[in-house]
Amino acid sequence: MLRILWMSGGWLSLGLGMVGVFLPLLPTVPFILLAAFCFARGSERMNRWLVEHPRFGPAIKDWRAHGAVSRAGKRAALIGCLLALSVALVLGLPAYAIGLQALAMSGALAFVLTRPDGPRRLQTGPQPTPAAPHADG
Repeated sequence: MLRILWMSGGWLSLGLGMVGVFLPLLPTVPFILLAAFCFARGSERMNRWLVEHPRFGPAIKDWRAHGAVSRAGKRAALIGCLLALSVALVLGLPAYAIGLQALAMSGALAFVLTRPDGPRRLQTGPQPTPAAPHADG
């Protein structure tokens, strides 16, 4: 029974994450991370598929190994929050609703933006060589 609940949570989170790919107002990465968390407890096969996915896998691996969110992920979170707040303002939502939305987004952004960027990626191309020690003679 517990496995079914974990799988249901994984599929729901994955579905919301996929919708977030197309809707800038819905975050993608947190839902994908939640899906990976649920699948790790409910289905090794789905967990493996998600972790090895070319698009979502790197974010999951960075989060699991380093508690990190990439700069691109941080940028997307910031832009998504700004867009959502802008839509609320344009729609003329009541001030209390905009205030609550801004408060919730501020907390989420504070968390995301204070995470490390992740491990330094290996640079491609020629690497500088250290200078040879001088021989005094």
